[in-house]
Amino acid sequence: MITHGGDITMRPIGTIRTAYTETSSIPKGPGARHEAEGVLEIRPDLEPGLADIDGFSHLFVLWVFDRSEGADLVARPPCDDRAHGVFATRSPRRPNPIGLTVVRLLRREGRRLIVQGVDMLDGTPLLDIKPYLSSVPAADLRRGWLDEAEARQRAPD
Repeated sequence: MITHGGDITMRPIGTIRTAYTETSSIPKGPGARHEAEGVLEIRPDLEPGLADIDGFSHLFVLWVFDRSEGADLVARPPCDDRAHGVFATRSPRRPNPIGLTVVRLLRREGRRLIVQGVDMLDGTPLLDIKPYLSSVPAADLRRGWLDEAEARQRAPD
């Protein structure tokens, strides 16, 4: 069981297996490419819940920053020299240490989902999986401060 702040208790549905053992080895910042493969290992009692997941190309993965301690309401991302509100970043130091990643489902092997695009540490608790569905056209998406930070980094000195 995972209890955070005494208000909510969740039981992980499984464990995420990756090659990342140190946060420093996870790609971060502008142009970071998350192409590493990993495995979402689902608890045996929950395997029936994976029925029909094979038909989806991508999945939302909800997980816990289980090795992060404390929270900051203002964060300085590795890709910008300016601080931003934590809710406008992917910082692990959050009031509720929940991570969200979109991965490509490569295949299912029983209760194991082989995925591509992991950005979490090996052994991370898995909270939930949902099919990735988006009806927002790419032309309507805005990337906020991230577009500005990337433009500053590309600008000649």
